[in-house]
Amino acid sequence: MLDWLSDNRAVIAAIIIPILVLAFVWSIYYGRKQDRLTDNDEVFGDPVRTKGGWYWAVCGVSSLFLIWFYFSWGVGRAYFPEAANNMCQVAKLEESVGPIKASLPIGSRYYKSTLLAGRNADQLDELQAQLASTPFTDAEKAELAELIDQTNTLIANSSDPANMSDATREELSGIAVQIIALSQFLDAGPVNMSPTPEALAQPKWGTTFTEIPILPRTEKGVLFDTAATQAAEISGAFNKIRNQSAANDSLIEDTQARIEALKEINESGDFDEATLAAREDYVKAVERIFRRLDDGLIFPAAALEEVNDAVAVLDASASSAQGSLRIADALFFPGPGIVKSATQCTEQGSARWLPKPTDVVATFGRLANPDLENGGGYRGFPLLWWDWVAVADVVAFFVPDWIADVWPGEYARHGSDGTIEPNFKDKLLAFATGDVNLGHFPMLDGHIWDSLFRVLVALGLGILLGVPLGLFMGVSKFFKSFFDPLIELYRPVPPLAWAPLILTIFGIQDDGKIFLLFMVAFAIMVISARTGASGVQLSKIRASHSLGATDRQIMWTVIFPNALPEILTGIRIAVGVCWGTLVAAEMLAGTTGIGFIENIARTVSDYELIWVTILIMGVLGLVFDLIMRWVIQKTIPWRGMG
Repeated sequence: MLDWLSDNRAVIAAIIIPILVLAFVWSIYYGRKQDRLTDNDEVFGDPVRTKGGWYWAVCGVSSLFLIWFYFSWGVGRAYFPEAANNMCQVAKLEESVGPIKASLPIGSRYYKSTLLAGRNADQLDELQAQLASTPFTDAEKAELAELIDQTNTLIANSSDPANMSDATREELSGIAVQIIALSQFLDAGPVNMSPTPEALAQPKWGTTFTEIPILPRTEKGVLFDTAATQAAEISGAFNKIRNQSAANDSLIEDTQARIEALKEINESGDFDEATLAAREDYVKAVERIFRRLDDGLIFPAAALEEVNDAVAVLDASASSAQGSLRIADALFFPGPGIVKSATQCTEQGSARWLPKPTDVVATFGRLANPDLENGGGYRGFPLLWWDWVAVADVVAFFVPDWIADVWPGEYARHGSDGTIEPNFKDKLLAFATGDVNLGHFPMLDGHIWDSLFRVLVALGLGILLGVPLGLFMGVSKFFKSFFDPLIELYRPVPPLAWAPLILTIFGIQDDGKIFLLFMVAFAIMVISARTGASGVQLSKIRASHSLGATDRQIMWTVIFPNALPEILTGIRIAVGVCWGTLVAAEMLAGTTGIGFIENIARTVSDYELIWVTILIMGVLGLVFDLIMRWVIQKTIPWRGMG
């Protein structure tokens, strides 16, 4: 079933997308209709006005999925299933022509020769400026100055059209003619062209590790594939052309001899280490520039104009030959498109890191499969399932071992016959360490449950300890003055700043992560409860005193109910912060949990798995928030009604 989702993702998307469009349009129409019916009965700012509106939720969800389908190329895949393969063949042509374009303004704004001439001339000017401060003798400096002048002359000679040989001109003209012929080949269209059986037998787009089939599957694809092969041959011939000017022959020979002479002086001379290093570096810099000029890669700009014009014609022909493919690429394949690299074509832009919705569903299904032996779960652990847990293990988690140590008496010793008769102290230790059989009970298990368990335990401890302290800080001068500096000292520190220290102390087990989350929840709950307690109207407290209420009665019947909205809001905030902190902690150190899965997926660039973990986090966070909304609605229904 899961493989079927991936194999038929285009068909599924083609069905789902129109449904989403209809849902989006209908929700807007219905929502506007409902708003017109209630405009006269509701006023701006009324909290009741925000209730309902499920149709706007449909609008938001459908628009989100439409955006997801669009930027993951789901729309293009659904309605233009062969577009990616054709774009791959176009990318092949671009890759083949790339070496020629890299030397021309049409591909890189400037002629490569212009860039080389300018860069080498600038470097020679820098060397000339540094020459006076170098550790050479005056005679050597004069020699180096002449070398720099000669190297500048090499640049000038190579850039002069009068110095270029007729053979080089003919080679460049031949390249231009071949490019024009290739343009005409594209203009003629796919005449008598058809894909090979091997190409048609390739897997569908996106169903294998090789994302896009490399062989052309359509007549248009064959046209561009053939053109790419011819363009590669033309580029190879172009790269072999050199501008070896006869005017430079004697200069090259003389310059090379002078550089070798200076290198021999450096090798045979008696120089200290710093002086020798400075001399060698300077000579190497001069030689490096000379070697680049000796390659003959600088051409007169006018000599390459014919090739540049021919490439422009080729681009126009390629654009025309694409036809409707260009429109589909521009409208339904956002981003850079498809790039050919080495032996495969790859999606670029958002399509590369934003997986298709059906792939996410399939990946989630594989993770959710509890059958570990057949590839379910992740790293030998289910995503969310159940298991039989020993009651003794749960007891051992909450009961510390030292209880047995402080119990009066000694642990049992072996007798003369070698047998051991456990006493009560031994049994208490076994109970505290879980080394007893107390039966088993079904318990949730898996990566999701591990993350939930850590959050729930830490949040519970934070509420249990933070709320009473916050309430007392709101009514007691001692509690506020004593604990406020301590809380405010660590509260502003980001939770992840504590993570390395806490994980180092506690290790990568649950207790370290729970303690880190407890620190987060505790501070939030203290601040929320303190704010709620200190915000109670004084008139209510004085009225309670006048009616004879005790301090305890005032705390539980006046202060606590009035602080409850702040406390519940604090819990809602703490849940979100704890959840985000937990994932980061699991990414830093952990062997289970949602953050652990994402961390492993990140290291191997498994974008589908990364998005699955992100969606799981988001859904669980939403569930937490919905539960808190329900709790708030049931416990403080009067909020906003005063």
